[in-house]
Amino acid sequence: MKGKIIQFRRGRHTVTDKHFLVEVEGVSDKKAAEKLAGKKVEWKSPAGKKISGTISTSHGNKGLVRVIFEIGLPGQALTQGVEIKWELQEDMMELIKFL
Repeated sequence: MKGKIIQFRRGRHTVTDKHFLVEVEGVSDKKAAEKLAGKKVEWKSPAGKKISGTISTSHGNKGLVRVIFEIGLPGQALTQGVEIKWELQEDMMELIKFL
């Protein structure tokens, strides 16, 4: 699953350097975004360095998610893509419980 980094998580006077807002392809509402909480996210730099993070929660009503990375990403990461990792065993267990 792919996503796009939209912006740093910020307030009027502060910017949180490890927190980013990510738009996920195919997710357009808050309910779907909340299901992604806990999934791993990975950003790959042009030089090949990988920085990973975790989706913490949804942001707003349009399907954005908050991602907390291990270290802060560079400014060039804005508007670039990220890869959202799925762990099939957990997802299958959730599906079985749902059914």
